[in-house]
Amino acid sequence: MIEIQDLFKYYGQRRAVGPLSVTIEKGHVVGLLGLNGAGKTTTLRILACDLLPSSGTVRVQGVDVVEHPEEVRRRIGYLPDSPPLYDEMRVGEYLEYALELRGRAGRDGKKRVEEVAERTGLQQVLRDPMFSLSHGYRQRVGIAQAIVHNPDLVVLDEPISGLDPMQIVEMRSLVRQLRENHTVIVSSHILSEISETCDRLLVIRDGTIVASGTESELSQQLLEGIHIEVTLRADDAQVSHVVQLLGSVPGVAKVRTLPPREAGERVKSFSVQAQRDVREEVGAKMYEAGFRLMALSRQESELEDVFLRLSEDRAGKAAPAEGRAS
Repeated sequence: MIEIQDLFKYYGQRRAVGPLSVTIEKGHVVGLLGLNGAGKTTTLRILACDLLPSSGTVRVQGVDVVEHPEEVRRRIGYLPDSPPLYDEMRVGEYLEYALELRGRAGRDGKKRVEEVAERTGLQQVLRDPMFSLSHGYRQRVGIAQAIVHNPDLVVLDEPISGLDPMQIVEMRSLVRQLRENHTVIVSSHILSEISETCDRLLVIRDGTIVASGTESELSQQLLEGIHIEVTLRADDAQVSHVVQLLGSVPGVAKVRTLPPREAGERVKSFSVQAQRDVREEVGAKMYEAGFRLMALSRQESELEDVFLRLSEDRAGKAAPAEGRAS
């Protein structure tokens, strides 16, 4: 679907991206994760034919972004970090205009706009002027213009930036729906959203992909496995028995006690380090032993720990590597 080989982008003498090589297969939602200034937006702008690379090749379905930019633009929908909206236009008019720009105008134009408005929740504001929209609706219009021509690839740069919690939930659902008909690349530095919406992660640092994989795979590679917290009620004399039971679950490497995560009598908490996600097996083991779980979850800081390790400066341990998302 997307092939990037030895991509470099310089601004004068400053290297913004490169060397960057990655292949992204069709039909996935892929997260491009990195700190501000890591090269995410520059990479996406090159992919969307908004910037020329300094060197290297970028192909979308075999079409080179430098040799045939117009053809690539027809295959891509792009939402930059600031939606490209015209405040004086009405929403429906703007989406029809966006369709015309992609060479898809005609008698079916209005029908296509209505279909996209339904998918993105814009039916009630199609006749409203853009300047009257809330930030959340402006982001929705931005996504609508990116998919109105039914592209194969949708590129979203920080789609939840500035949204309130309710709007973030709605946007998360919308991005998930896009995977039904499009390959999607989502750029963000908000870890929880990348984890919630993406099938695979590409971590970028200093313009280079330093890791590729699912959240679970990255956790296993860099944190020596998955970390799970277990909270239940038990007597002090039962703590060693609980540790023994947890350690007997296949795939568990280490168990240690934690300060109680909740207030109350006989509350005990444990940390379980495992080679994979063993929450179902842990829950079943505790139930069979007569212990009632109060909480069983992945440690919230896990993805943050992965991200921090991969985002170390050049003196850190992480080394550039070619990424492949499939």
